[in-house]
Amino acid sequence: MSTTYVNEKSGVDSADHSGSESQPYATSAYALFINPEAKIFVYKETDEDKTKFAYTEISPSALKKAKKGAEGLKKKAEKQSKLQTEKESMPKVADLDLTSIEEDKSLPAAKKIKLRSIQDSIGTRVQVNGWVHRLRVQKGLAFITLRDGTGFLQCVLTGELAKARQTQELTIESTVSIKGVVSKLPEGKTAPGGVELKADYYEIVGLAPSGEDAFTNKIQEGADPSLLLDQRHLTLRGESISAVMRVRAAFLHAIREFYREEGLLEVTPPCMVQTQVEGGSTLFKMNYYGEEAYLTQSSQLYLETCLPALGDVYCVQESFRAEKSHTRRHLSEYTHIEAELAFLTFDDLLNHLEKLISKTVQSVLEDPVAGELVKQLNPKFEAPKLPFKRMEYVEALDWLNERGVLNDEGKPYSFGDDIAEAQERKMVDTINQPILLTRFPVEIKSFYMQKCQDDPRVTESVDVLMPNVGEITGGSMRTVDYDELLAGFKRENIDPSAYYWFLDQRRYGTCEHGGYGLGTERILAWLCDRFTVRDCSLYPRFTGRCKP
Repeated sequence: MSTTYVNEKSGVDSADHSGSESQPYATSAYALFINPEAKIFVYKETDEDKTKFAYTEISPSALKKAKKGAEGLKKKAEKQSKLQTEKESMPKVADLDLTSIEEDKSLPAAKKIKLRSIQDSIGTRVQVNGWVHRLRVQKGLAFITLRDGTGFLQCVLTGELAKARQTQELTIESTVSIKGVVSKLPEGKTAPGGVELKADYYEIVGLAPSGEDAFTNKIQEGADPSLLLDQRHLTLRGESISAVMRVRAAFLHAIREFYREEGLLEVTPPCMVQTQVEGGSTLFKMNYYGEEAYLTQSSQLYLETCLPALGDVYCVQESFRAEKSHTRRHLSEYTHIEAELAFLTFDDLLNHLEKLISKTVQSVLEDPVAGELVKQLNPKFEAPKLPFKRMEYVEALDWLNERGVLNDEGKPYSFGDDIAEAQERKMVDTINQPILLTRFPVEIKSFYMQKCQDDPRVTESVDVLMPNVGEITGGSMRTVDYDELLAGFKRENIDPSAYYWFLDQRRYGTCEHGGYGLGTERILAWLCDRFTVRDCSLYPRFTGRCKP
């Protein structure tokens, strides 16, 4: 068995390279495509400080991904070979007797419209602009499914339009401008929106590549996820990912509308900070004009400072976590919806969370565009019903132990154990309804959380768990007492001096208050039935991924 070397930084996926240590390939998928029986060695870090690198044999999980990627490359090569054979057997365009296209100036002026308003233009001559989403050219007839970002439209080209040289050369993802009359489809035929445009003139604005660089060769169904993420700018044009982005927009609109109705004010806290919220191990450090600073993990502390001046507040902002986690629900950058509310009890906070999630989801489902997309993406989705199931941490431990679910050390759960993601998911998926999991131990929660008066071992904290996705929201009441908050800093070995402005909230008029943070991508994964939160971010960022 031969040995092949892969170096992501210096390697090149090219037939000119041998895959030797001096001429490594860039990806393991290409290495296996060239030599399926090769033993793969990958150049990577060998220590936590990222200072030592060496070639080590590929891990079983990475090998599995590489084999899938190699299969995709093999299919692409076979398809390209077939296309080339067909191309060579066809008469050249130059040899065909094709006409050029000229617009009939005697026709009524075309009204320029977006596809979202196509139903209002039936019987009218219009001009539509967009990208060729699908294309079928046959003798004397051509069908173009046009996409402009607001909708889809079937356009039919007949006669000279279908025979024209530019139609024979047209490619998927080319940009075109088409004029014609919109009409309802005859009985028995189907197309987007039940209408079609009978074109009388069109021009190509930008011709997309054909052959090896054709769009269908760049983006292939079943390709390795890492290869698709490299081409994220193109995969966004697909119907599934673009649908998720539309649902995302509707969800964020619904969230803001809910807060407006509830009287919360939107604010924009800073992203560059010099304090931590969720633990120093997950901070992204940066040099801020010679001082050490970080990308924010949460805007919570800043939101708390707004309460005395602005009342209940919220923000929709990116948060950053330097977690070296490759789970399907973790991102290094995510859209964080956070809110802080004053003068409320823990029960008030739980009721608010139930109302927020149920009303926002209902608004999305009632949206004429997003609601239909959720049905397409997640046909079995059902809106959560009130009230949500409420379960305390100690009850969750009992539930797990009664069913023989062990902790990460392989032992029964005992008080103080953190319930890991897999066990938490098993519980909520089995119960199969939203759960407000409450009253976590002080030791496993953040320094700022209020202790329960009836049991100081636990906090007034909550995680909202949803079937198929797990935790989507975490919140708590905040420590009210100045000295108790100082004790929390001491417990976590945090120097309180940098938090003087946060501590002042307890000195200059403290009050009972609480808040929470929602992970937008996790909620979308639940709504849209996505396997990973990466599908729910425009350009996902996670360990090892910061491109394109």
